[in-house]
Amino acid sequence: MLRGLLLALLVSAAPFSAVSARTFALVVGADVYPYEVSLDGAVKDARDVESALQRAGVDRIATFFDAAVRKDDIRAAWTGFVDDAQSGDTIVFTYAGHGAQMPELVAGDEADGLDEFLQLPGFDRERAEETDNEIIVDNELNAWFSEAEAKGVHVLFVSDSCHSGGMSRSFSGKTRLAHAVTVKLPAPSPEAVSGASIKEADFRQVTVLAASLESQPSPEVIINGEARGALSWSFARSVEGAADRNGDGTLSRVELEDYVFANVKHQSEALQVPNFVPQLPRSDDEVVMPLTRSVAIAANPAEKTHKSVRETGWDGKLALTVSGSDLVPANTGGSGVPYRWDAAGGIFYTPNGDVAGEHIDAGMIQGVVDKFILLGFLKAMASQNPGVVSLTPDKDIYAAGDRMSFDAPASGYKNMVVFNLANTGQVQLLDMQAEGTASQEFKLTDLQVVEPFGADHLIVISTNEPVDAIGAALASKNVDAAAVLQLLSTRLDGTDTSVAIQPLYTREKL
Repeated sequence: MLRGLLLALLVSAAPFSAVSARTFALVVGADVYPYEVSLDGAVKDARDVESALQRAGVDRIATFFDAAVRKDDIRAAWTGFVDDAQSGDTIVFTYAGHGAQMPELVAGDEADGLDEFLQLPGFDRERAEETDNEIIVDNELNAWFSEAEAKGVHVLFVSDSCHSGGMSRSFSGKTRLAHAVTVKLPAPSPEAVSGASIKEADFRQVTVLAASLESQPSPEVIINGEARGALSWSFARSVEGAADRNGDGTLSRVELEDYVFANVKHQSEALQVPNFVPQLPRSDDEVVMPLTRSVAIAANPAEKTHKSVRETGWDGKLALTVSGSDLVPANTGGSGVPYRWDAAGGIFYTPNGDVAGEHIDAGMIQGVVDKFILLGFLKAMASQNPGVVSLTPDKDIYAAGDRMSFDAPASGYKNMVVFNLANTGQVQLLDMQAEGTASQEFKLTDLQVVEPFGADHLIVISTNEPVDAIGAALASKNVDAAAVLQLLSTRLDGTDTSVAIQPLYTREKL
């Protein structure tokens, strides 16, 4: 997240024609940092975004990966796009890699006294003045974007990096946060000074989407078995057409916001909250980019197809390593970064390193495995049509005795089922609204955290398909995650169904 940049940018409310306008894309991803901790998923993110943009019909794409990520070359590509673009065209600029902070270059420019910058692989903080040409400061981005603004060119900047914050949950992955530069550097370019004077009112055609709020880091999380950035992954799915709810061939600000907010929460297990600038869209039809060849676009929005979960890559197996036991639970052996069960300690860990369950013994492990297989199924459904839910207050982990409220707004679908996937693998029905009753908001108030601790997941399924059999099964005291998976896969897979997932991580009070 580029705080200095975020304070300076606004988005255009003026729609543009997806038929006549062209789209250019500049895609940057860096894993290998010779002078910094290298990352695992930034290049995967960038290549995923590149593929999605190609499928969406972007006219020209310039890509920069690892050693090719050099400031002068990125700047030249940007200049070429701006020179060739005409009013109404769009430039998409995506970045996956490290971000960092340093003392502000222009006194009084930043409220916290710090400029943010994209840290490219060639920057060495031990030789900061010698290598400062390999950083892109927020002020410089302001200046770059003002060039597009002057020609009436729309800009969508997606930054999957971070600059500050901390997590209270256990986490074994990497964050896209490089160490701050503590000494004041000379300005790496004239734009690093002149760009500080560009203010909010100067921009009306720029959208910024950052990986997290200022108070949070941007971790690399495990998605489909691989280290990834949740923002980049969600943005790629958006561009493929998953966010284009009305099938009109354009990606509106409202569509992008709704899709990205929900799926970043789902895929990061609520470790991140994305940040848009401005925070509120100016209109319901505010367009951020065309999707001229999106596979999800249909002449009639009602014809929009929904993939089966297996078509998304879900295989019904869980990658799992076991220590302290020879037991091999059923439906394990999946690929990618594994979950982990410490049988001796009774602890079940997620691929991200979170404690997902405590006191998990041999008699319980199959239920926990089945729970996370079902959760993977639900996340795959949510990636096509995510719903909205919330916990208040919002925390990344809750301690014993904490109280909270859970809210699921009315969805517009005829039917809704709400249930909890407990950290022990148990399934608990919370509510069902069947056809014939008015769709209404669902609330649980004054919830309290009690043992056993770990990871629960509150699930809201909204659909026009019948849910009576699903609700009846969930109401049974003997229903388990494997049975729920069978119910959902035979009745709702491939249908127009919205899924919302609220992770709830708990621990003993410290």
